[in-house]
Parts: sequence; C-alpha cells; structure tokens
Amino acid sequence: MVKSHLEITLQNTELSIKFYGKFDLYLISKYEKQISDFKLTNVKTVNLDMSNLEFLDTASAIFINSLEKDFLSKPKILNIICDNKIILDTLKLTKNSTYSNVYMEQKNSFLGDFGKNLVLRYKDFISFIEFFGLVFVAFLKYIISPKSIRFREIFFEINESAIKAFVIISITSFLIGLVVAYQSAYQLKLYGANIFIVDMLGISIFRELSPLITAIVIAGRSGSAYTAQIGAMKITQELDAMKTMGFDPFAFLVLPRIIALMIAMPLLIFLSDMMAIFGGMIISNIDLSISTELFLSRFNEVIDIKHFYIGIIKGPFFAFLIASIGIYRGLMVKDDTQSIGFNTTKSVVESIFAVIICDAVFSIAFTNLGI
Repeated sequence: MVKSHLEITLQNTELSIKFYGKFDLYLISKYEKQISDFKLTNVKTVNLDMSNLEFLDTASAIFINSLEKDFLSKPKILNIICDNKIILDTLKLTKNSTYSNVYMEQKNSFLGDFGKNLVLRYKDFISFIEFFGLVFVAFLKYIISPKSIRFREIFFEINESAIKAFVIISITSFLIGLVVAYQSAYQLKLYGANIFIVDMLGISIFRELSPLITAIVIAGRSGSAYTAQIGAMKITQELDAMKTMGFDPFAFLVLPRIIALMIAMPLLIFLSDMMAIFGGMIISNIDLSISTELFLSRFNEVIDIKHFYIGIIKGPFFAFLIASIGIYRGLMVKDDTQSIGFNTTKSVVESIFAVIICDAVFSIAFTNLGI
C-alpha cells in the first residue's frame, strides 16, 4: 500500500500535482495548504496526476473538481491523468456539486460569520424570553395557590445562598472598605479634609459598592452553583424523570432558588454595608486620627437613610437576574460534562454584566429623580 501524500513539482511553466495512496476528507485541508503555497501566476499547464491514487471519497472528489474549475478559470491548460475507472466515476458523480466552494466562501466571509452569530444571538434571546415567561407563569401559580409554595426548599436555598455566604461577603466587604478608605485618606490629608472621608464612605458604600460587590460575589458563588446543579440534573435525566412523574421543575427547582436569593440578597447587602463601614472606620482611626465616636457622630449627621434604602432596594433585582441567568444556563446544558463548564462560565459572566447594566439603570433613574 502506497503511503498517502501529495507531490507537487514546478518546471518552468508546468505544474504537476501527483496524488498517492488514499485521499479522503481528513487530508483535504493539508493538501489545500500545500497547493496554495505555490505561486501560480506564471503557470500555463497543470497536470493532475491520479494514476497512483488508490482511493478517493466524495468529499475529496468535490475538492479535486473545485481545483479543476479554478485552474480552468485562470485560464490554464489542464491535463487529468487517471486510468482508474472507479475514481473517474466518483469525479463524474460529484462534478456538479458546489458544496465545497460554498463552504469555503462562508468560512472566510465576515458577513457570513456575522449573520450566523446574529441568528444564534436572536435564538438565545427568544429562548431566554420563553424562560422568563415560564417563570412568570410559575409565579402566578404560587400566588393563586399559596399552598403550592415550597417553603422547605426556599429555606434550604436561603441557608445555601445567604447564611453560608456570610463569611465570604463579610471578608470581601471589610477589605473593600479598608482599601477604599486607605486610598482616599492620602488625598484627603493633602487638603486637610480628613473628616469628609465619612461622607465619601457612607454614600459610596451604601449606594453602590456594597450592592455591586455583594452581587458579583453571589454571581460567582451561587449563580454558578445553580448552573452546575441544574446542568448535572439535566445530564443525569433527573429533570425528565420529574416531568414523567408529573412534577413541574419550575415549581420544585427554579422558583425556590429565585425566591430564596431575592430574600437573601438584601440581608447580604446589609451585612456588606456594616463590614465595609467598619473597615473604613478602622483606617480612618489609624491613618486620619478620626475616633470612633467622631466617625459615628459625623456619619449620623451627613448620611441620609435614603442612601441605605437605595442599596437595599437593588438587592432583589440583582438577585432575580443572577438566579434567573444561572438557572437558565443550567437548563441549556447539553448531554456532556464540557457543556456544564461552558454554561457555568457564561452564567457568571452574563450575571455580572446584567447586574452592572441594572445598576447603571438605577443610578440614572435615581439621579434624574433627585434621590
């Protein structure tokens, strides 16, 4: 058996392309690169020698036919050298096929790739809207029939999403308060405006930093967990089993997680507020010589309660986005473990992006309303 390879020789204006052994689909890209490396500007005669070719599949036949059309369009003198009837019949069979050319054009077309991506994004958007519709219908069922509310599952998810997240939220928020106060203290000392660190910390932490940092941490912790849990259940066909037994996955799996996170998020934001302010208070005392009593007195005078409420109000909206995106991505998992990793990554990225967009909308709205 002759080893499969392609031999290309160029003598003056004559190009010889000789095929050896078997030529199948898996060699097309390799042979195509070999041929494209030759400059054909001065070539007048092309010899396609298939006398040593033992096997040719239809994909490779389409490729050779496309080469033939390409050489003839230059124009050049083309000689086909082949005495194998089976190979000649295969070439004849695929003579009118244009699949190879169309495929190559789409592969290298920017507009083609853009169109494909646009269609995929549109389908994803429609699928997400459908998911929101099913969630809304499930909420209506809860409202109409409160007995169907899964309180046990909700409390379990509150424990998983909130209580077990207390430590990481506390540490993260405390460090954020330390860093923000430390970076601000240097600038404030230059102008003798030490006391104004209280104003800056109170407003920025209550309104923006605590809700945003809490949401980002929860998106990475709980949102990714929702995707992995639902995705694993889909791969093991637990969701199909639930449907077969007459249980609605939205009532048993989706809504308890969404409701639990919407309840837990304001509590986590409150915890984040306290820890961040505590961290800022420590730096104010150490770096700016502002005592705890002076800090709290100034805080009570200048920080309006509305700033605290604004941060708390954002919580349920952030939680709804994080939980919904995390669960939706879990439902999009295919029947392989690699898909779990892919969708978990997408759920975290999309959740954080959605939270930032939502926060920007709140900031614009509250600013225009003078709140």
